Amino acid sequence: MANLSAGRFRTPLSRARGMGASRHGVSHFITERVSGLALIPLTLWAVFAGLRLSGPAYRSQEAVASWIAAPHNTVLLALLLVVALVHLKGAIQVVIEDYIERFTTKTVLVVANLFVCVVAGAAGVVSILKVALTGAL
Repeated sequence: MANLSAGRFRTPLSRARGMGASRHGVSHFITERVSGLALIPLTLWAVFAGLRLSGPAYRSQEAVASWIAAPHNTVLLALLLVVALVHLKGAIQVVIEDYIERFTTKTVLVVANLFVCVVAGAAGVVSILKVALTGAL
């Protein structure tokens, strides 16, 4: 019985310790920062590539398909897509968790966010690989 009454004399900080976010917020924070940093060079490459592809040398679909078929372009395109979707998923999840109050609505939206990002990533990577491997748009 002494242990139960001793709980009344604990400070609010003492009662709150160990009841935080279970340390899973750190992985979200690191994922956001790393994906954001990875997007900087990938986006610069994409802008440069887009400007290059808008030039007169790439007027036909075959020329663009052969550009995509180059291994380094295929890998960088797929990386850009995957990293952008990882970053988007995390950003949208933060907005959902911060501004949606009802647990069921929040859960449905977080799962839908994950589903949309995974489907978009799979469709995008398959499309990039199809063009890279077959040479057809």
